[in-house]
Amino acid sequence: MHSIATLSWPSVLVAALSGFVIGGLWYGPLFQKPWMQLTGMTREKGATASMPVTFGGAYALNLIAAIGIAMLLGDHSGWAAGLHTGAFTGLFFVATALGVIYLFEQRPFKLWCINAGYQTVAFAAIGTIIGAWPH
Repeated sequence: MHSIATLSWPSVLVAALSGFVIGGLWYGPLFQKPWMQLTGMTREKGATASMPVTFGGAYALNLIAAIGIAMLLGDHSGWAAGLHTGAFTGLFFVATALGVIYLFEQRPFKLWCINAGYQTVAFAAIGTIIGAWPH
């Protein structure tokens, strides 16, 4: 396990960006229509959001996740360990935590599948990038 001082910061910074690429595909061509329908989001509503707050906040939160995954991985982990760690944390911690919230909020199962799926894939990518990065 790493301390924050010994992290490979270039890998963490790049890994945090991967969420935007995956999110662009996930909430774009892959699941845009059902996600918008299930959340009530419209293009007009999205256009009113502050893009610096939305994208800056998303990057900051992805950065925190990337730091956490990097700290779990430690030195010389490799891409496979990174993939495993990222997918494991995404599926067994993030997706389940979202599931508890969705149950109490009585949100649709299909929406949970879309959002939890994104988080699991994004965490797996973050872990893979950090694990594969030369230390």
